[in-house]
Amino acid sequence: MLTYAIKRVGLAIVILFTVMFAMYALVFLVPGDPASLALGPRATPALKAELIARMGLDRPVPVQVWNFFASALHGNLGYDVWSRRPVAAQILEVFPNTLFLGAMALGWAAALGVALGCLAVVWRGTLIDRLLGILSVSMIAVPPFVIALYALAVFAVWLGWLPAIGAGTPGDPVSQFRAVLLPAFAIGITWVGYLARLVRASMLEVMGANHIRTARAFGLSEARIVGRYALRVAIIPTIAVLAVGFGSILSSAVFVETVFSRPGIGMLIVSAVAKRNYPVVMGTVLFMTAFYLLVVTAADLLIARLDPRVRDAFRG
Repeated sequence: MLTYAIKRVGLAIVILFTVMFAMYALVFLVPGDPASLALGPRATPALKAELIARMGLDRPVPVQVWNFFASALHGNLGYDVWSRRPVAAQILEVFPNTLFLGAMALGWAAALGVALGCLAVVWRGTLIDRLLGILSVSMIAVPPFVIALYALAVFAVWLGWLPAIGAGTPGDPVSQFRAVLLPAFAIGITWVGYLARLVRASMLEVMGANHIRTARAFGLSEARIVGRYALRVAIIPTIAVLAVGFGSILSSAVFVETVFSRPGIGMLIVSAVAKRNYPVVMGTVLFMTAFYLLVVTAADLLIARLDPRVRDAFRG
C-alpha cells in the first residue's frame, strides 16, 4: 500500500508540474500584446511598459518560468495586476463558497443516484426499471447551464421560493443554505443520471457473485441483499467516478456562479479573463488543478485500500 501511495502521489506531482509549464506557455501563445489587450488600444506606451513590468513579462523567458515555479512552490501565486492584492488571498476568500456548492451538489446527486441505481436493480426488467433508465438518460442529456436558467426562472422568479443571486447573508447558515439550493440543483442533476446508471451496471455484475447466491440461499430478501451485500462491492467504481465528478462539478461552477451571481472561483476566473488579469487566471487554474489532483489521489488511495486488486494491477 505504501508503494502504491508513493507512486500515485509522485504521478500527481508530475501532472501538476506539467500543467504549470503548459499554463505558463499559453501566455506566450495568446495573440497580441498582453498589456495592449488589458489596457485597450488607447493606452500610452508608458502605461503598457508599467503593466508589462508589473506582470514580470519584461524579463527573459527562462527567468519568468523559474520565478513562476519558485513562487508557486512557496505558495505565492502572484499578485493581482489591478488591485495588487495576493492572488492566493483572493482565492481563499471565495473558494469556500465554491467548495460548499460542490459538496452540496455532489452530496445530493450521490445520495439520489445511488438510491435510484439500487431501486433499478431491485426492480430490474420491470416498467420501473425502464422508467428510471429514461429518467437517468434525460438528466445526463440536459446541460447544467440550461437547468440553471430554468431553475432560476421557475423557483426564484416565478414562485419566489429561493433567492436568485448571491451566496446568502454572511454568518446566517439558513440564508446560505437557501442560496446554495438552486445552484447545487443545477450542477448536481446531471450526475444523478450518471451515478444511477453506473450503480445499476455495477450492481448487476455483483449480483451474480457467489456470496450473493449464498445470501439468497439463506432466504434473505432481495432488498437486503442489494443494500447490505451487493452495494458494498459495487460502490467501489462509484468512488472513482465521484472524484472525477467533483472536478467536473467545480468546472461547471464557472457557468452556474455566473448565472446566479454567486461569489466563487467561477466568478473570479470570469472576471480575471475579462480584464486580462493573467496572474489571477494562472493562479486560480493552478490552485484548482492542485485541489482536483488531491481529490482524485485521495479517491485512488481509498479504492486501493478497499480493493487490493487495484494496487496489485498498478504494481504489475
